[in-house]
Amino acid sequence: MLDRAAENILPPKPGVGYKPQHFSNILADPDPVSWLEIHAENYMGDGGRPLAQLRHLAERFPVSVHGVGLSIGGEGPLDRDHLDRLRNLVSWLDPASFSEHLAWSTHDAEFLNDLLPLPYTERTLARVVSHIDQVQETLGRRMLLENPSVYVEFAQSSLDEIAFLTEIARRTGCGLLLDVNNVYVSCVNRRQDPQDYIRRFPHALVGEIHLGGHDEDRDDTGQPLLIDAHGSEVVDPVWQLYARTIDFGGAKPTLIEWDNDVPDWPILAAEAARAAGILAPVIPAGAPA
Repeated sequence: MLDRAAENILPPKPGVGYKPQHFSNILADPDPVSWLEIHAENYMGDGGRPLAQLRHLAERFPVSVHGVGLSIGGEGPLDRDHLDRLRNLVSWLDPASFSEHLAWSTHDAEFLNDLLPLPYTERTLARVVSHIDQVQETLGRRMLLENPSVYVEFAQSSLDEIAFLTEIARRTGCGLLLDVNNVYVSCVNRRQDPQDYIRRFPHALVGEIHLGGHDEDRDDTGQPLLIDAHGSEVVDPVWQLYARTIDFGGAKPTLIEWDNDVPDWPILAAEAARAAGILAPVIPAGAPA
């Protein structure tokens, strides 16, 4: 097995998902942002302004690469061309971290523009482990796997989500990306306790945390239905759950995700500042800026 002992090297401070409209703001006054995250699929081309700006930012900030298109949980084999393009990006950028989702988005030759949930079975487990092994061998680095936002339970699931993620990490050596908003969304939708989920999560495996906004709706029975949307501020219950997460696991690199209806820079920076306020009391002395 590939030696994947190297840990995530992002600082245990706030970062933001980079959007080109914020390029000048970030260069002029990045406080309190310590690192940036990009979606891999936006930077797999051969040149142009996006790559030029990314190269410039990478000289000043640690960069995390977050994949959304590998379809780690897909029934079929991973897309070899997509994986090769990802390897090329990771090779020249040399990011501080790479992560992907526990989800699927492909069927035969079709790509579905969504991150769809999986049943937590031994068969699914073996498939996901095989795909993660392939990704880590191809990239030559350890990856992080993100917990999903889900809206239904699969009757055939034989493992709970935390046990499923923990076993994947044990078999592959990958780390975990803990999306606290996804925890809240999934637990509300499944009528579970998000505080209990966070208490039971294997925090020692977490290399990065995500925070984002969600939309609120009602299902056909009138029960709350939350939709992971990344288009608004982090709500107070998620901030409270995040503070609980930091109590359990200590300071971790924390990303503010805002991908839709992207606001002006001061609003995004304010969200990062709020995360910084929660992290500040527990950041280890001497942590990198």
